[in-house]
Amino acid sequence: MGEVQNIIGRDKEIAEIEKYLHSGQPEFVAVYGRRRVGKTFLINQLFKGKMAFAMTGVLEGSFDEEMDAFLDAMDLYGFALKERPATWMRAFTLLRKALQPVVETGDACIVFLDEIPCLDTHGSGFAKALGHFWNSWASLYDNMKLFVCGSATTWMIKNIIDSHGGLHDRITHELKLQPFTLKETEQYLASRGFHWSRLAIVQSYMMFGGVAYYLSLLDSALSLTQNIDNLYFDVDGPLRREYKRLYKTLFRSPEPYTRIVELLALHKTGLTRTEIVEKLGKESGGNLSELLDNLLECGLVRKYKVREKNVVKNKGSIYQLTDMFSLFHIHFADKSGSDNHYWANHLGTPETNTWLGLAFERVCLLHVQQIKEVLHIDTMATQQYSWRSKESKPAAQIDLIIDRADDVVNVCEIKYSAKEYSLSEEESQKMAYRLETFRRETGTRQSLYSTLITASPLAENAYSNDIPVKLTMDALFG
Repeated sequence: MGEVQNIIGRDKEIAEIEKYLHSGQPEFVAVYGRRRVGKTFLINQLFKGKMAFAMTGVLEGSFDEEMDAFLDAMDLYGFALKERPATWMRAFTLLRKALQPVVETGDACIVFLDEIPCLDTHGSGFAKALGHFWNSWASLYDNMKLFVCGSATTWMIKNIIDSHGGLHDRITHELKLQPFTLKETEQYLASRGFHWSRLAIVQSYMMFGGVAYYLSLLDSALSLTQNIDNLYFDVDGPLRREYKRLYKTLFRSPEPYTRIVELLALHKTGLTRTEIVEKLGKESGGNLSELLDNLLECGLVRKYKVREKNVVKNKGSIYQLTDMFSLFHIHFADKSGSDNHYWANHLGTPETNTWLGLAFERVCLLHVQQIKEVLHIDTMATQQYSWRSKESKPAAQIDLIIDRADDVVNVCEIKYSAKEYSLSEEESQKMAYRLETFRRETGTRQSLYSTLITASPLAENAYSNDIPVKLTMDALFG
């Protein structure tokens, strides 16, 4: 493979790809994940100078434009064609003839087809032709390594991974690329000369998540506040129109998805499927389950179980928006107006403070594995879920409960503060009330550990010792 020192994180994925290359059998690998997460970069870096053929689909291109991209790629790799294929079936026939001498050398024949959902224009027959290419020829060679990639996750799953046509059960491996964790984000920024505090890194995660491309736009000579204004609130900011592009890339009909996402953004604790139907009304249509499943597959939304009495239930599960950029955009897209320095001008206001608290909760929920590592329970069987009181008024709500095999339950409270967090008498009483309400309504006999996760250290006062488990944002870095 090519040099890997330019790649931050992705250790698991690199190890998997290395294994595929030396498997001694033909490999057909589907790489997918949300837009801008770094799929193309990973493959190109690993196989730099090693590919037998590679091409990239043209976003929103016509059939003729996609075929132009194929011809250009063939020429680039030294396979100049004397004819212009009229169909994808013919194009793959010509590709097979070009690759035959390569595959017969016995070396790994690496073929990379990027953004293949773009190649599948209406009526083009691309997926069928790809299936024929693999079934009739490529799969016959143990050194054939075919990688296909796409941001349109739902298309990838329906037409490639779970295909019922010629590609049915032909994919040998699927590789879903996730956004960076906070630890990987810290490593990435350090590799680019950033010397930000962990608080600044967590704050950047609240806006951009761990999306590699968004992070690549940050300028190390500027503060986080200046970067946010330049990238998002400036009239020409490169991320100002990213929200529409994101959903248009992921879904061919994005409107039903953005309606759900924008509804979930308004409800901090999430909504059940029944509540989504009630609030969307007729707009939910008859395929809401499919829409929700697709949002889950794309990593934009999480679905978590709820506990009732001593039973953790899937029925009545709650859907919650967890894509950090979507959450940020929906909250601030219509607020800046013509203020190119909106973020700098609104730091410390109730609006941004409320947002930071909400976003910090989401960041914690995306790093439960890291929290379990710090608690030394990552190798223990656990369940994590949410809980809503059905009896108390106002209804008590706990966003994160970690139920452990050692008969202990961590009841987690998440608080954001840029400075040292001081637990007030009122908040201490609320936490105790939620804990006891949970104990009473669930009837649990397990040990309940009140667990406080704060962005900054907890100040010692008369109430801090009431909390047996105290974690800071450092726990989220693992």
